[in-house]
Amino acid sequence: MLSRRSLFALLVQQKKLVILLGDSIRMGYQPTVVKELADVAEVWAPAENGAHTANLLVQLSTWVLPKNAAVIHVNAGLHDLKTVHYDTRELVVPLKHYRDNVETLLRTMRDKTTAKVIWATTTLVNDEGSRQAREKKREFRRYNADVEAYNRAALKVCKKLGVPVNDLYAISRQNAALQMPDGVHFTTEGYQVLGKRVADEIRAALSVPQRT
Repeated sequence: MLSRRSLFALLVQQKKLVILLGDSIRMGYQPTVVKELADVAEVWAPAENGAHTANLLVQLSTWVLPKNAAVIHVNAGLHDLKTVHYDTRELVVPLKHYRDNVETLLRTMRDKTTAKVIWATTTLVNDEGSRQAREKKREFRRYNADVEAYNRAALKVCKKLGVPVNDLYAISRQNAALQMPDGVHFTTEGYQVLGKRVADEIRAALSVPQRT
């Protein structure tokens, strides 16, 4: 008969590895995902903010490719569509480059790993909240019209490559009342809503039943 310690070690070994990639929104919902998947998966994510898609491309060789992940959930866009400075509409990662980055990310993970890859749409931006949050320092702006345009571009790539989509944008719109005054981040309850949605999508990809 296995000892309690040996049984625990066996259960840990049987858990699948899940990787979460993304920005501060990912960091916000990550604790809920870890909790929701505790019975079936070990959830790993970088300690730092993943920022824009260009950074994720740079980090693929350390954050993703050496690991034997069963599922990779990717959520990136809010840093790509930041304006270069407050009074411009020029974006950090232009739309065409964003589309190309998303395709390279997804194609590389699909071809170089055995993981199931899920792309998450970028969450809602409240234009007025974003303006007020950045007005004093005049650093940059974000606009929801760009969120929608960047999401459309990413969805076309996902359709082309056959990558499933977790529509966090739709969830964030349905729960806009749970967004913080800065027009980008969410309350604890808001992150719990997003995290449960992410966990549900990952469970489906792992083909394991929902927790009762």
